[in-house]
Amino acid sequence: MYRRRQGWPGALVLAMATLFGPGFCVAEDVLIAAVHFPPYVIKPESNPNSGLLGELVEALNKAQSEHRFALRATSLNRRFDDFRQARIHIAIFENPDWDWQGISGSRIDLGLEDAEILVARREAGRDQRYFDNLMDKRLALFNGYHYGFAGFNNDPQWLEENFQAVITYSHESNLKLVLRGRADVAPITRSWLGARLRERPQLRDELLISDWEDQRYRHYAILHPNAPISADEFRRDLQTLRDNGELARIFSPYGIDVTQTVAGSSAKADAED
Repeated sequence: MYRRRQGWPGALVLAMATLFGPGFCVAEDVLIAAVHFPPYVIKPESNPNSGLLGELVEALNKAQSEHRFALRATSLNRRFDDFRQARIHIAIFENPDWDWQGISGSRIDLGLEDAEILVARREAGRDQRYFDNLMDKRLALFNGYHYGFAGFNNDPQWLEENFQAVITYSHESNLKLVLRGRADVAPITRSWLGARLRERPQLRDELLISDWEDQRYRHYAILHPNAPISADEFRRDLQTLRDNGELARIFSPYGIDVTQTVAGSSAKADAED
């Protein structure tokens, strides 16, 4: 009788199962979306493990052995299709209001908070009142980002029609536009700006930074209904990192608030969030 030949990976797993007995199991791969979102992820098409997400994945893998977390590069727009088709199991550093309505999956509160603040070039006589009205300002905006002042509408054409907006693909580009006087204001992620100020402390004398936050957001993970890890298991792994101080070690230096407890950790999986 014909028997299909088993490839070496399957033979290896079978041999290890025989060697180590019935308790042996292979860690299942859990694929997390890596989307360019500095400082969380930086140019994932070149290196998906760059940025804070790479550190988080490393910590998750060290904390347990049931699953092997790995990163798959995607984009702001493509991540929705990748998620629907289960090419990624977890979309992370998300907010349920960022176009996830109607997409099935568990919403998992990461207990991490960041914000979008505004920056302008520092000039004599310019103070916090400069940010009171954005309608008469030239804005440098990051393509695909959701801004509170725009009602979270991230359509580039709509933004250009309703604001004096130039759309770019990085915070660095937007910061340069402001410093060179080619834009008046740029919304920038607080964590990214904090990292940049540590690299170039002289920027504090060149920039007017808003006290006002365009938005303050709580980071969530969106877990696919068919993911190889359950919502409760992922929450447990995150809690381990919270308890052992790894979350604070990774995120606190960037001005990202790490909560000690996560409210609503029993959030159910549905498409109504």
